[in-house]
Amino acid sequence: MSADESNEISLVSSNCHALTPKESEKGKRDPKRTPLSHLKKVHCPFKSPHHVARKAKVSHAEEVAELERRSEQLDSEIAQLEAEGYKVEELEHHINMLHEYNDIKDIGQSLLGRIAALRGTTTRDLYTQFGLELDD
Repeated sequence: MSADESNEISLVSSNCHALTPKESEKGKRDPKRTPLSHLKKVHCPFKSPHHVARKAKVSHAEEVAELERRSEQLDSEIAQLEAEGYKVEELEHHINMLHEYNDIKDIGQSLLGRIAALRGTTTRDLYTQFGLELDD
């Protein structure tokens, strides 16, 4: 390292110390930066709006018992539906048809959005122009 480089580093490091607040200034706050500094919430730690609920620690035996209880409940619901005349194959078919319907509807919504953007209007206006219900 040359003498010029060491002088430059010492100047930079001495400037860093000059820019840090003095011990007497640390407690003072700039009123322009925190106009509501008299409120406690301004100076509290950050709290995320997305809170993850922590589950209470449950033993494995309790977890297994809960899952078995849930399985029995679902089995009884299936038996009740079968007693009412529903068949698993029919339900699977209806579920598949609903998935297909939702996919087609999503494509239609996307097309309406693109048409609205090209025409410089809203999708709501296009619904009335094409005779569509807003509920659907």
